[in-house]
Amino acid sequence: MSSASKVISREWLDWPFFEPRHRTIGQALDNFVASGAIDAIDHNDVDGACRKLVRAMGEAGLLNCAVAPPDGDVATIDSRSICLSRESLAYADGLADFAFAMQGLGSGAIALGGSPELRNKVLPKVRAGEWLAAFALSEKQAGSDVAAMSCAARADGDGYILDGEKTWISNGGIADVYTLFARTGEAPGARGISAFVVFPDDPGFSIAGRIDVIAPHPLATLRFDACRIPAGRLLGAPGGGFKIAMQTLDIFRASVAAAALGFARRAIDEAVGHARERRIFGSTLADLQLTQAALGEMATETDAAALLTYRAAWRRDVQKLPTTREAAMAKLAATETAQKVIDRAVQMFGGRGVQKGEVVESLYREIRALRIYEGATEVQKLIVARETLKPR
Repeated sequence: MSSASKVISREWLDWPFFEPRHRTIGQALDNFVASGAIDAIDHNDVDGACRKLVRAMGEAGLLNCAVAPPDGDVATIDSRSICLSRESLAYADGLADFAFAMQGLGSGAIALGGSPELRNKVLPKVRAGEWLAAFALSEKQAGSDVAAMSCAARADGDGYILDGEKTWISNGGIADVYTLFARTGEAPGARGISAFVVFPDDPGFSIAGRIDVIAPHPLATLRFDACRIPAGRLLGAPGGGFKIAMQTLDIFRASVAAAALGFARRAIDEAVGHARERRIFGSTLADLQLTQAALGEMATETDAAALLTYRAAWRRDVQKLPTTREAAMAKLAATETAQKVIDRAVQMFGGRGVQKGEVVESLYREIRALRIYEGATEVQKLIVARETLKPR
């Protein structure tokens, strides 16, 4: 596909959720995609591709909306801009979306709880695309149940000693800075978790193994074997790590829904193009009522998910209100909808739909993980139910 065909159409920028500045961001994203920066990447080398994509995004200024400046407040990050960016990048290329998102997610906790020294050391490099960032929260027995984590940190003189493992860590093995969450034991469960900054050359830190997944992305298991770090690498207060993790995820959770929207919209456009051209039974696939019904449902469900997504982002940005319920609804609706939309697109393509190299085949692999990471669909349902049951 040419670069031009990867530029998303954005009629929804006329919705009242957006401001003129969002159109400017949209144009910058279109220019980036049309520049060929994504097409120039070797997707068979995901590590190298992520580094090149992040550097290109930094040079284009695209990371400024996801990564706070050293002297800025992470609360000022505009969720609508992040969502708009992820929707556009996911439409163009799944790895580009991944690379963009990790810069924000991996540095958010540092912006929230880092010392001035840490912020000045890390944030400018992440923001410029010179460093890759990672967010190390999950463990084999602590995915959806974060409070079950066993990776531990103990105070030792003027520092901390880290022991344990983290797994399914995006950018694991290639990141230049890791935000790590470990149990420090100030209280039971989530109240006894602290956040730290770890660098790849810290003694005792190693990559236990790389992880291959159906849509290639850099993932790894991290190991900490008596890894010593200075006390100044603590983010926030001891025992405050879970709060920092949730604050970070709250900023970016709606953007997972936006990435799903990008995948869904690309699938619809691919399906429409194919249906108009594919000759069958003396007419085109688009002339068949079954095809029209499927496309009608795909478009309607995608726009419904988009309304939920940008409502959540607008509520955070403009109303300055909690978005736990709204972001969970958005992620639930958008990721499940995108899975269904992409599956229908693959079906319309018939045998071509499962052929490696086809856009819809790639989308089919890309969407699956979004229903799991940053809170699986089942967890989102529980969050929505819990928030609904609260007195309002």
